[in-house]
Amino acid sequence: MVCAHSAQAGNWSLGAGVLVTPEPYRGHQTRVYPAPIVNYEGDNFYFRSLTAGYYLWNDQQNQLSIMGYYLPQHFKPGDSDDAQMKLLDKRRSTLMAGLAYSHNADWGTIRTALSGDMLNNSDGILGDAAYLYRFTPDNWTLVPGVGVTWSSGNQTDYYYGISGNESRRSGLDSYTPGNSWAPYAELTANYRFNQNWNAFVTGRYIRLSSEVKDSPMIDKSYTGILLSGVSYNF
Repeated sequence: MVCAHSAQAGNWSLGAGVLVTPEPYRGHQTRVYPAPIVNYEGDNFYFRSLTAGYYLWNDQQNQLSIMGYYLPQHFKPGDSDDAQMKLLDKRRSTLMAGLAYSHNADWGTIRTALSGDMLNNSDGILGDAAYLYRFTPDNWTLVPGVGVTWSSGNQTDYYYGISGNESRRSGLDSYTPGNSWAPYAELTANYRFNQNWNAFVTGRYIRLSSEVKDSPMIDKSYTGILLSGVSYNF
């Protein structure tokens, strides 16, 4: 997942932003949310808005942590403009937890994570791997990256599958997807006005896999996320 601008080690960062998420579900419009920014980065513990973790290994080159995060992905039938989609069951957001590891070098950063559903909504697993490279021209920090997210069959089926009961009720074909792979490109840009104030934008474009695109619930080939705002470090 895309994280908000993070604080410097040992510091807090507070701010406000706007979160934009295009919805791949049929009959759903792009969502826009207010996004409070609360970040802390310490030697042993970090908190980055929707994610919190405890470092098992933390030096300049390697960071290994136990982490948990809120996965906001969900489907609410009443929000759909499609009559058939309104007859499907809810898909709920959930709490994920697992391990995250990053390796930093002159040639860039490798970022990985493996997490599972802790609330038994999907009983699914997510894996993620990405390569990122940091540029720091003047007051800017730019971090482009590319990666891929793997979703287990349970995870993909919960959010994009259609059960037999749902099919009979809605008229949509039943669908049981397997595990899926979603490649993505991302960019985080941060502009430092002074020692305390920053403006940031972070976005990710996600290409949906065929396992997801083939679902009768889906009418797009992509999804993504865009977060922009300002923060104050102290």
